[in-house]
Amino acid sequence: MVYIVKDSADFNNKLESAGDQLVVVDFFATWCGPCKVIAPKLEEFQNKYAEKVVIVKVDVDECEDLAAQYNISSMPTFLFIKRKQVVQQFSGANAEKLENHIKQLTE
Repeated sequence: MVYIVKDSADFNNKLESAGDQLVVVDFFATWCGPCKVIAPKLEEFQNKYAEKVVIVKVDVDECEDLAAQYNISSMPTFLFIKRKQVVQQFSGANAEKLENHIKQLTE
């Protein structure tokens, strides 16, 4: 199941506990149409790549500090983090692109 981060401390705990797994962060907003469209795909990818990937969601309205820290200006924006370092990112609700990034970064 995709985890919704409560605050920056919760986010940092998730990064810490992920270890060597790829963390996919979905910066979203509850009012964002494209965010709602891609949400079921996030659940699908979490199940499909459960051994390799941790997917977390960050509500930009609830966690403004995290959105600012990562310079998020549009939703959805996906960050791909390995060992607490951002290795890639992109914006937009493109499920195929999202899955391609996951595959590429977990090989």
